[in-house]
Amino acid sequence: MLRYETATSAPPEVVWPLLARPDRWHEWAWHVRGAWGLGSPEVRAGALGAVRLLGVAPVPVRIVDVDPGRSWSWRAGPLLFVHRVDPVVAGGSVVGIDVDGPAPVLALVRRTYGPWCRHVTRVMAERAAADASSAASRGGW
Repeated sequence: MLRYETATSAPPEVVWPLLARPDRWHEWAWHVRGAWGLGSPEVRAGALGAVRLLGVAPVPVRIVDVDPGRSWSWRAGPLLFVHRVDPVVAGGSVVGIDVDGPAPVLALVRRTYGPWCRHVTRVMAERAAADASSAASRGGW
């Protein structure tokens, strides 16, 4: 299994909507140009749909599992991607994407898509921290 994660000062309840709402994925993953049939407003376990990456043909995916407020996973071909937010006792959270599948495929993912997973966890962590800061300045959190 490959694990990519980034810590953020944002609490899980701020990260979760970014992570679980397909209509917000473009805010942290510019390569996602659309998603269909995966749930609304949040991903739904068992949903079969597609994600358009980089404006090319849609990639079929199935939402395998959802643990509301914590994680959701999808299967794309032979790979399982787990998108998660883990609370940190001292405050904030950790945003993560884990990838599992056959060893030869994971070796390829590590060299190609892995750096991108690392990047998007950083972008999501930064976006969530900005959202939390904005909410705090309005008296929300």
